[in-house]
Amino acid sequence: MQRLTDRQRAVFEFIEQSIAQQGYPPTLREIGNHLGIKSTNGVNDHLRALERKGYLTRQDMKSRTLRLLRHADGSPRDEDGGSSSSSEDMISIPILGRVAAGALAEAIEEPEDTVRIDRMLVGRGGDVFGLRITGESMIEAGIHDGDYVFVRKQLTARKGDIVIALVGDEATCKRYFPEKDHIRLQPENSTMAPILVPKTDWRTTQILGVVVGVYRKLSD
Repeated sequence: MQRLTDRQRAVFEFIEQSIAQQGYPPTLREIGNHLGIKSTNGVNDHLRALERKGYLTRQDMKSRTLRLLRHADGSPRDEDGGSSSSSEDMISIPILGRVAAGALAEAIEEPEDTVRIDRMLVGRGGDVFGLRITGESMIEAGIHDGDYVFVRKQLTARKGDIVIALVGDEATCKRYFPEKDHIRLQPENSTMAPILVPKTDWRTTQILGVVVGVYRKLSD
C-alpha cells in the first residue's frame, strides 16, 4: 500500500471528518476552501492520487459519490466504515413530483419513482426524499437543470445550508440565510437575485428539508 503525502492525508482526513459529521462527502469547493486549494483542478489531482493509491473510489469524477475504502493508516475499512455495498447499506428513496404546501406527506406516500443508493451517500439519520431540479438557480453549487437532489426531511436548517423551501405553493432549492428582518433564500447563480421573505411571513413549515446529495443522469 502506497503511503500518502502530507497534503493527500489532509484531504483524506477532511473527507473522512465530513462524512462522520454530516453523513455525506464534501464538495470539491468545500475541500478547496478548507485546505486553501484555489482550483477544483488542484482538488481533483489529490482525489485522483487517493483513488490511484486505493484509499477511495468515486463515480463519474463527482465528489458527492466518494466512497472511502481504507483508513488514513492504510488499513481496509470494514462494512460499517463504507467499504462494501451490502443490502443492509442500501436504501430506497422516493422521487417526488411537484411538492405544494401541505402535500409533502402525500407526495412521499405516492412517489413518481424510487431509487436505491448507498446509505453512506445521504447519511444515517432521518427520512430522505428526492426531487428533480428545474432551472439554473443553483448551477454554481454544482446543481443543474434536470439533476435530482436528495433531501433530508426536516423543518429547520443551519445558516448557509442548501434547503428545499416553500415559497407560495412552489418548492424551491436555495441556500438558507436567516437575517434580522427577513429570511434570504440565496441562489447559487451570480445573475439571479435572492428571494427575501419577511420574518413575519415566515413559517417553520416553509422548510421541507436540507439537501444531502445530488444525482445526475449522464444519458437516458
